[in-house]
Amino acid sequence: MGKKKENSFLMQGTILAAAAIITKIIGLAYRIPLTNILGEEGNGYYGVVFQVYNLALMLTSYSMPMAVSKLVSERLAKRQYKNAQRVFRSAMTIAVIAGGAATLIVFFGAGFIGSKILKMELSVYALRTLSPCILIVAFLGVFRGYFQGHRTMIPTAVSQILEQIVNAVFSIIGAYFLFKIGLGMAEGAKSESYGAALSAAGGTIGTVAGALTALVFLVLLYTAYTKIVRQRVRRDRTRRVESNKKIYKVLLLTLAPVILSSTLSNITNILDQGLFTNVMASLGYTEKEYTSLLGLLNGQYDTMVGIPFSISTALASSFMPSLVAAIQVGTRREIHQKIDLITRFNMMIIIPCAAGFIALARPIMDLLFFTQNNEIPAMLLRIGAFSVILLCLSSVTNAALQGMDKMMQPVKNAAIALAVHTVALIIMLAVFKWNVYGVVVSKIVFAGVICLLNSRDLKRACGYVQEKKKTFLIPAIAAVIMGAAAMLVYKVFALFCPGAVATIIAILAAVIVYCVSLVMLGGVSEQELLEMPKGTMIIKLLKKVHLLR
Repeated sequence: MGKKKENSFLMQGTILAAAAIITKIIGLAYRIPLTNILGEEGNGYYGVVFQVYNLALMLTSYSMPMAVSKLVSERLAKRQYKNAQRVFRSAMTIAVIAGGAATLIVFFGAGFIGSKILKMELSVYALRTLSPCILIVAFLGVFRGYFQGHRTMIPTAVSQILEQIVNAVFSIIGAYFLFKIGLGMAEGAKSESYGAALSAAGGTIGTVAGALTALVFLVLLYTAYTKIVRQRVRRDRTRRVESNKKIYKVLLLTLAPVILSSTLSNITNILDQGLFTNVMASLGYTEKEYTSLLGLLNGQYDTMVGIPFSISTALASSFMPSLVAAIQVGTRREIHQKIDLITRFNMMIIIPCAAGFIALARPIMDLLFFTQNNEIPAMLLRIGAFSVILLCLSSVTNAALQGMDKMMQPVKNAAIALAVHTVALIIMLAVFKWNVYGVVVSKIVFAGVICLLNSRDLKRACGYVQEKKKTFLIPAIAAVIMGAAAMLVYKVFALFCPGAVATIIAILAAVIVYCVSLVMLGGVSEQELLEMPKGTMIIKLLKKVHLLR
């Protein structure tokens, strides 16, 4: 039974991770033409507006799936179906209030935010267009957390894919047509800036349309599920039904630390951009120049590093209900096993991603963003590969601490990391004059501090100490072998093939070399493969090619 549960846990994590990969592939597919339509200046507006949007979501929505999932799964583990439904209804009320308030603030405060905070007056168009999405995503967070609390990631996965498909179509159409409208709003150089600003606003239309589509899907699914819910509620013999007041209190006490932790972790982006624009302006750079540099950071670099991070976040989300159930009815050993399993599974995926970024940074950028100047983004990707590993590890350790009700530890750790990060960034920008590279290096500092502090708190909370050889060392060695092989394959095929073809062949070779190296180095055992999704099929394949005896 234990293996089946672990297999189910990993399967659900794999479903959500697969959805994350699919959505990122769709995202890459539409970001290529979108980036080309927006141009460097338009990408600057687009990226900085999304930092404000993401901050608003941090305060209203991003913590909702985790909190709802945690509270619902706690009650379902005890078969308290009435209380689980009360959590859902109370969360919806909070979503209306918080999401609605944030939407109004961003919409009516767009002028002040754009001109005074971002130093980009024309960003007002994109801010106002994007603002309704804050409320929509607040509702989405509740529904996704509710289904995740029932230990099914399929509704979340399908809704994410639907959301991204609609987003892709409407973003490109919106950016294209509004770019033309913007060009006609002014003359000369101003014409180009208005075109860039309105095309960024057009790109955000897809975000709103995609989120609305996902919400409609989840509402329809919940409506179809209502009959089963009512039957469970009628059979529920829970003696102590929690009051609405208690549910609100528990929700807020759960949400508040997660919001603070998420906000502190993600406010680094808007802080980075604010510090960067102000320092660059003080050094004599024009708005167009530093906006274009931000466009390279947001349009190319962030798009790439977002792929492994979304996978890690998906795995952490699927991990939460299983960990909560283990805490409610399991032993310390079971808790340790779950943390160890998800961390190793995470690192087996993330470490080779980072190695691939280092080895094939420029070919990957040229493959995806073929009309852009990719020299700077490629170097950013090589440097930022190290932060990818640390950020992904921090997402898992945050989820582990939150699942064990150590809600304030991630908040404190993120606050300390943010302070260290801010000082480091100011020094890198103002003293060392590292330009946009300083922004990426400072993220390594931020993520590294969080990982160290979280590791200390996990040991204090439950005695957990992360195994290092099979979690980090062996995947790292396999990734180095993979990176060397990928570079060699690329250079050989580039001699007689187009660059795009050579890059694709190199990536395929990298995947094969990494998997073979990981198995041969003992990074994963046959027993562990059995616990993974499609483990039996993987073992048969490995035995057929004599990699397993």
